[in-house]
Amino acid sequence: MMDHPGHRKAVRPDDLDGPRVQRDGPIWQIRSLDAARQILRARDRTTQAGFTAEQIPRGIFRRHPILISDGALHDEQRRSLARLFAPSVVAERYTALMESTADEMIAEAVRVGRCRLDDLALHYAVAVTAEVVGLTSSSVPAMSRRLTSFFRQPPFDLARPRLGRTKRQLMRAAYNGLSAVLRFYLADVLPALRDHRRRPRNDVISQLLDQGAGHTDILVECVTYGTAGMVTTREFISMACWHLLEDDLLRARYLAAGQDERLGILHEIIRLEPVVGHLYRRVSEHITVSDEGVEHHLVPGDLVDIDVRGANADPASVGAAPLELCPGRTLPRGVSESGLGFGDGAHRCPGRSLALLETDTLLTRLLAQEPTMVAEPAIGWDDLIAGYRLRGVELRLGPA
Repeated sequence: MMDHPGHRKAVRPDDLDGPRVQRDGPIWQIRSLDAARQILRARDRTTQAGFTAEQIPRGIFRRHPILISDGALHDEQRRSLARLFAPSVVAERYTALMESTADEMIAEAVRVGRCRLDDLALHYAVAVTAEVVGLTSSSVPAMSRRLTSFFRQPPFDLARPRLGRTKRQLMRAAYNGLSAVLRFYLADVLPALRDHRRRPRNDVISQLLDQGAGHTDILVECVTYGTAGMVTTREFISMACWHLLEDDLLRARYLAAGQDERLGILHEIIRLEPVVGHLYRRVSEHITVSDEGVEHHLVPGDLVDIDVRGANADPASVGAAPLELCPGRTLPRGVSESGLGFGDGAHRCPGRSLALLETDTLLTRLLAQEPTMVAEPAIGWDDLIAGYRLRGVELRLGPA
């Protein structure tokens, strides 16, 4: 445990304390990490309800995208991805790519003498993940701009009919979403598909083509990897860097540590500051959840709102001082170092090893340049990932 631990930085104004497990009409709110894991591991008894999955038309797909698929199809998709995202594969196949990309981008920032952290993190995450997915036939900065346009949406509430949007908001959401998808398809996905048909590769797009996926299926998968695999990694890199820059002891420890200890520090940061703040499931069969000796019975049709930020700060599972940054904290058997920071159960993030190694590779090189934070980030909140958004961190590189 650290002598002077840091504290959670992204504190949402409407974050509310409440019971560990609470039913509010047809909605269950879960703030217990143990209860959350029981629900997320209730195979074949829940379906994906987050990321507006229930609003996505399914009849147009030959196969449901991995983000919204469940059951046997989801298991098959996860097995296929294992050969691309297994920790040993990520380390062996992509380390050199991450290192060269980070070196090139930081060298340019050093030449200029400063950089904006969220832009650096975005372009880096897009460049690396684009190689893994196969979106390599278009400009990284341009693709970055197109990916961020997916988040220009009016607010919504999954618990309310029509997402709680007015008719005008629904029309604006449809226009913004479809136009963003069309631009991404024409500029990024379609050129990549043409290249892959001429020259197959060992990446996600080639794998989907081998499995007979159509253009629509591949497009939706690329949108998923683009938003979940690139844009969310941007937020985590920015948040981790913010913590390390503001804590001299933690930064010194991070830079002096071996990779395993550095990754442990990053796990603790994402436990404290999960990028995805809520996970949602729809109950399809009866589930009994036990928490601190009390049984709760969930019935088909119930919506479950798992408060990841609350569950990751559950003292019954993560120990004392749950809202403090304490790398190396003692955890009960079976509890991940990152809590639910990468999800759990069947929908646990397949790219967690990639995201952690990406972050570590960039931060070790960036912090070695002795950056100084000229301006702290502005914290915003995004409904799609139910998480924070950090913007405006200006870094000056080199000794003060």
